[in-house]
Amino acid sequence: MSVQDYLDNHMLSRKIEDAVNAAVRAKAPDPVLYISNHMRKAIPSVITKVKARQILDSRGIPTVEVDLHTNKGMFRASAPSSDISGMYEAVELRDGDKGSYLGNSVTRAVKNVNEKISEALVGMDPTLQSQIDQAMIELDRTEKKGELGVNAILAVSIAACKAGAAQKEVPLYKHIADLSGKSQLTLPVPAFTVISGGKRAGNNLAIQEIMVLPIGANRFEEALQMGSETYHHLKAVITEKYGAHGCNVGEDGGFAPNISSIKEVLDLVKEAISRTGYNEQIKLAIDVAATDFCIGTKYDLDYKSANKSGQNFKSGQDMTEMYKELCNEYPIVSIEDPFDKEDWEHTKKFSGLGICQVVGDDLIMSNPKRIKRAIEESTCNALLVKINQIGTVTEAIEVVKLAKDAHWGVVTSHRCGETEDSFIADLSVGLSTGQIKAGAPCRGERLAKYNQLLRIEEELGDNAFYAGEDWRESP
Repeated sequence: MSVQDYLDNHMLSRKIEDAVNAAVRAKAPDPVLYISNHMRKAIPSVITKVKARQILDSRGIPTVEVDLHTNKGMFRASAPSSDISGMYEAVELRDGDKGSYLGNSVTRAVKNVNEKISEALVGMDPTLQSQIDQAMIELDRTEKKGELGVNAILAVSIAACKAGAAQKEVPLYKHIADLSGKSQLTLPVPAFTVISGGKRAGNNLAIQEIMVLPIGANRFEEALQMGSETYHHLKAVITEKYGAHGCNVGEDGGFAPNISSIKEVLDLVKEAISRTGYNEQIKLAIDVAATDFCIGTKYDLDYKSANKSGQNFKSGQDMTEMYKELCNEYPIVSIEDPFDKEDWEHTKKFSGLGICQVVGDDLIMSNPKRIKRAIEESTCNALLVKINQIGTVTEAIEVVKLAKDAHWGVVTSHRCGETEDSFIADLSVGLSTGQIKAGAPCRGERLAKYNQLLRIEEELGDNAFYAGEDWRESP
């Protein structure tokens, strides 16, 4: 075949001429580079390969990482993981072989990506997120994604979202906003974990975490500084009172002094905030995770203390009175999972008091059916969205829309088993959730999210809007 025949067969003469004309019109200083980029953009992007592997999360437990290739490049994503119950949320697929990572290996999920999912998605346009996610849902054919595994599906879904943004040549958060039909981009108020308890730490504190919210900051950058300074002042406060051993940390980086009194730890945080000088600019939030210490219809706040457990049960009404007292004494603006995941009655009654934001996590598990029920019954007034509970980017967008249409607050959340993937930072901005919960202002896998938000704010420049005082009412 002659050169001319080759050019004619592939219509290259016309394409090259178009590229040269474009370079001339643009007065490109480097015409070769301009023409190269112009030719590359002219090629429709499709998924060419999907490759998964097993990696370790922040707890040293296996999870799934995916490299999704298009003719524009390679896009990597990993699935967060947690202690999933499987009752109302999507199911992680693990091998169950006790001889490998104590049964936690994910080689079956990896195999599903490399064989089944890859075959189904190769050739698809990465900008068509809903079609990609639907293809995986149909391939799985189960309600909770138990056939392929949510860890397999989600990692691919996030990687495809990144590839879609690259194809459109827009930032990831802007692509997510486009997918959701939003125009407003909002930097969320971070809920920094400063005290860890419950199942996330080896102390005697029953509740899972205490967080600080810098709602008085003017920019996210300032909010991050407030959170970091509070965290380090808290370390000093704890050291002074309990010694250096009191500064051991939980799975998401919060300090875990070995005390059981909720008021005592709140006093520590209050003192740390006082030392920063920020005072009224910082509010508090509590994740109770009450399901972990609910026995029947009673709550055992001493369940982690061997010599006290079972001696002082509290009723749902007792817990309500305790929360009322705490909110009266401390600047608490949000309480997550104040009751058991099936205690709809007391959650509704407490939410109806209008004392603070009441966040549903274990109660609704990002499950559309439970969210709809909670909306209809006015059970809580905020959604904690965990993308691996629902399983795809498209479904996450849909549940956030459900919550916002009901005028709920929305908190984008990490998981206890995290990776260095910063996707939820872009998700929180693209969906304007107004709040993000990504752990303490320390530990690399947590800071990956907060540092990405810094970059986004910098990139947006004068168009950056920090939720601040409007943390519950982001558009």
